[in-house]
Amino acid sequence: MIFRNYQLKKKDETLLLKIKKYCKNKNIKFYLSNNVKLAIKLDLDGAYIPSFNKSLNHLNYSLKKKFEIIGSAHNINEIRLKEIQKVKKIFISSLFKKNKNYLGLNKFRLIRSLTKKQIVVLGGISEKNLKKLKILNFPEFAGISYFKK
Repeated sequence: MIFRNYQLKKKDETLLLKIKKYCKNKNIKFYLSNNVKLAIKLDLDGAYIPSFNKSLNHLNYSLKKKFEIIGSAHNINEIRLKEIQKVKKIFISSLFKKNKNYLGLNKFRLIRSLTKKQIVVLGGISEKNLKKLKILNFPEFAGISYFKK
C-alpha cells in the first residue's frame, strides 16, 4: 500500500502509524510517497519516489536492510533516473489508460527491455485487459480503479 498525500502535516504522523499497524496486522507492506526521511523515522516498509521527484538526497540516509525504495516512471529518461535513485521496483505507466503517458503494449515491451529493475505495470488495469497482462507474462500490477471494487 502506498500512502500518497503530498501535503503531509505533523498531525498526520499519528494517522500513518495507525495505517502502519493495520498493514502489519494484515501482512501488507506500507510505503510513504515522496518522503523517505519520514518513512525511515516511522520505521515503515519503504518509500515511494514519484516520477516528478528528481532528488538524490535519500542516497545519503542509512537504511535498514528490509527498507525498500520504489518509484514510478513514464519514459526511458525517468527510468534511468530511478536506476540512479536505486529504486528496487519501477512502476511504469500508463499501459492501458489513454492519457498523456500512454504507452500501449509495444512501447511498454520496448521500455521494459531497457532495464534490469523489477517492473510493476500501472495504468488502466481492468478485468477486461487482465488477460493481456498474462500474455506479457507480467505478475505484478497496480491500479487504483481496479482495487476500488
